[in-house]
Amino acid sequence: MEQDACKERRERLMALIGEAVAIMPTAPVRNRNNDVDYLFRPASDFYYLTGFPEPEAVAVFIPGRSEGQYLLFCRENNAEREQWEGRRTGQEGAVAHYRADQAFPIDRIDEILPGLLENRPRIYYHLGRHPEFDGRVIGWMNEVRKKNRSGVRAPGGILDLDEPLHEMRLRKGPDEVALMRRAGILTAQAHVQAMRTCRPGLFEYELEAELLHVFRKGGSAYPAYPPIVAGGANACILHYTENAAPLRDGSLVLIDAGCEIDCYASDITRTFPVGRRFTPGQRALYDIVLAAHDAALQQIAPGREWPAAHDAAVRILTEGLRDLGLLKGATDELIHTGAYRRFYMHRTGHWLGMDVHDVGEYRVGDGPRILEAGMVTTVEPGLYVRAADDIPEAFHDVGIRIEDDVLVTDAGHEILSDAVPRSAADVEALRAEAF
Repeated sequence: MEQDACKERRERLMALIGEAVAIMPTAPVRNRNNDVDYLFRPASDFYYLTGFPEPEAVAVFIPGRSEGQYLLFCRENNAEREQWEGRRTGQEGAVAHYRADQAFPIDRIDEILPGLLENRPRIYYHLGRHPEFDGRVIGWMNEVRKKNRSGVRAPGGILDLDEPLHEMRLRKGPDEVALMRRAGILTAQAHVQAMRTCRPGLFEYELEAELLHVFRKGGSAYPAYPPIVAGGANACILHYTENAAPLRDGSLVLIDAGCEIDCYASDITRTFPVGRRFTPGQRALYDIVLAAHDAALQQIAPGREWPAAHDAAVRILTEGLRDLGLLKGATDELIHTGAYRRFYMHRTGHWLGMDVHDVGEYRVGDGPRILEAGMVTTVEPGLYVRAADDIPEAFHDVGIRIEDDVLVTDAGHEILSDAVPRSAADVEALRAEAF
């Protein structure tokens, strides 16, 4: 994480909170089983402001404090523990490399932090996000309250840190966009590799292995979320992650996968034939989804309302389903009644950033969010047609989604994941390389 950018973000946050104190722990270490923990990833908000990658750390922001406004509590250097667990930054490193004004051992936080709250009007904190930490924050406030008779004022309450901080995170700076471009390029390479590798008879997990290999070889520590590799009817399960079934000729495979680069995510979905070509029924549905994708993209630009992309996609999907006979009636009525939701039951996109479903409100006050340059959204229309008596067999168990990562720019938009084929002809041309 670029430390100049972190410093600028801290300054912006402290300007927003005034004379308050903000307390932000990183994510806790989570146990996987017995004496094995999950691979640690820092909390997104914490990492956004600090760039500090280690567990057992708490950042404190105190605007106007003469001894230092940015304090970091972290683990001490310990030669014995570092021999077993890896290097630690320590307090000197926290100041030298992560630009903390002051750094203290995490074991001293209960001793030091209550004094930092004295005579501050309020605390900003993510109450409820880390329940095990909430009690400590409340305990520190109560310690200060005990000094009321000696003239020390305790904070008047706890305010949610989400509102000021997540509005900042919603608009990406140049350094963030650069990381997301890298993540998009690497993920595109992984999807292309999967398209080139897929053959009838492989298992879904074999394609997942291709994705993970490209991610890790390209410098990504882990995927942004569990990859979805869904063949045939499995593609009609929106969050399918078993990835254990064989891939059969004549069916489609849907891959929804993304990687992280320095905690910034990508999120790409492509659907393609397990064999060389789409069947006529698959191609008809695929072309509808692609047209909906194109219609949604046209609505991504500064000044447009957030729901416009979804509304445009829904109209194209509904018209296409009606033209194929899967829906009957007037388009406007089918949209009004939600009849299309039998085949399309999710939104057309979501914010993307440090979290794959990133922070930021979709409505502001009583109205929809207006898109601004620097926001990043996915565009991901789909159709999911399960086998049923009233569905022609040509469309049975066909699940299709086409998803790209889209940056709002001053001039319109940039597709960060544009290196993966989308058109049916281009997909089939790439699939031909596998045979």
